[in-house]
Amino acid sequence: MVRSDLPPEPDFSLHPDQVQARALVERLFEQVAAELRVLLPASADIRHVGATAVAGCVTKGDLDIVVRVPSEAFVTVDDALAARFPRNIGSKRTDAFSSFEDATTTPHLGIQLTIAGGEDDYFHLFADALRQDPGLVAQYNALKREFDGKPMEVYRAAKSAFVRDVLSRLGR
Repeated sequence: MVRSDLPPEPDFSLHPDQVQARALVERLFEQVAAELRVLLPASADIRHVGATAVAGCVTKGDLDIVVRVPSEAFVTVDDALAARFPRNIGSKRTDAFSSFEDATTTPHLGIQLTIAGGEDDYFHLFADALRQDPGLVAQYNALKREFDGKPMEVYRAAKSAFVRDVLSRLGR
């Protein structure tokens, strides 16, 4: 659910320099992952997901990380992340899913916290599906190029439908 009291987001826009975007994202991922490994319990599975985690996938140039934890660690990890990163107030929040972001980083950082094996634990599955199927990457890239310069909410709706379709093929 997206909150209607938030200011409108900028239009969806692919990064103009894909090579530079990947280099910036990789550097930030290494820094944030190292920090998270110190901050979080050893049971936390920290993964780089999203377009920049998949070779050949075009990107808007942001970093997406998923932190997967056992259900008994969720509240503790949620509290630890909330003490360090602002919550993504435009994202849903449940007993099994939280979202954080840091717009002060370059590139923009998003962190999703999920219970491993839970309903919202699919980010890594989608990234893995893309890594295993260049045809799927081509379809995803075509979708992104089609929505480049269009309203973010329109892009997100199309992306969500694409992700749901891929996950349904995986039995999710």
